[in-house]
Amino acid sequence: MARPQVGIQLYSVRDRCERDFLGTIREMAEIGYKFVEFAGFYGASVREVRGALDAAGIGAVSAHIGLNLRKGEPANLAAVREHVRRQAAFAAELGLKFFIVPGYPLPDEPTEDDVVRMAEVLDAAGNAVRAEGLAFGYHNHAFEFKKAGGKTVMDRLLELLPTLLAQFDLGWVKMGGQDPAEYVRRYAGRVPLVHAKDFKADGADAELGQGAVDWDSALDACLAAGVEYVIVEQEQYEVSSQESAKRNFAWFRERGWI
Repeated sequence: MARPQVGIQLYSVRDRCERDFLGTIREMAEIGYKFVEFAGFYGASVREVRGALDAAGIGAVSAHIGLNLRKGEPANLAAVREHVRRQAAFAAELGLKFFIVPGYPLPDEPTEDDVVRMAEVLDAAGNAVRAEGLAFGYHNHAFEFKKAGGKTVMDRLLELLPTLLAQFDLGWVKMGGQDPAEYVRRYAGRVPLVHAKDFKADGADAELGQGAVDWDSALDACLAAGVEYVIVEQEQYEVSSQESAKRNFAWFRERGWI
């Protein structure tokens, strides 16, 4: 069984992207990552980004793109459709495969009605994205594992939207009180890509293998479920974003994944 490719979410090195976005793509290739996942394009054109990828010899399969919503404000479906259509057209021209929504502004204590409305908004967005030729998925944090109507938000969402893909962030699944491996297994076939993220018991970001996630079971589940892409993400660092990117890559290499 082929192992997933290992890439990095560029939000992990956002400080470097802010200074030199295209150069940071090259730096991630120099570390050894096979691909990047975008979190913004920093004003660069499709031609510039594609040129940086090709010059560095690194791939790109996905981007995190928000829905331009604000917490507490009702979503305008027409505005959502137009926003994601423009973003998806850019991503498709760049040659990406996946359009991933990085989160959703649910209330702190969501109800079943809140989740149904969330599903309606994501359905509208997903239809617009798929019309541009991209697959459409959702990335979780911890709050999607709160209960609404007797089920977790994540389970209810995936029940309401059978075509929605899940990009499980394995660290956030753990912080939400759930077993990352169990969730990957439960939705096998709908999880083409995951985030490899770790947290310490106090909720602080950790480099892979230094936190609370059981990586043996989580990665075994990814293999069994046919996950294609494992994407490193770390938002806080003990030394620097660049050093953490190197250490997390080395952790996968030491496990024989690279």
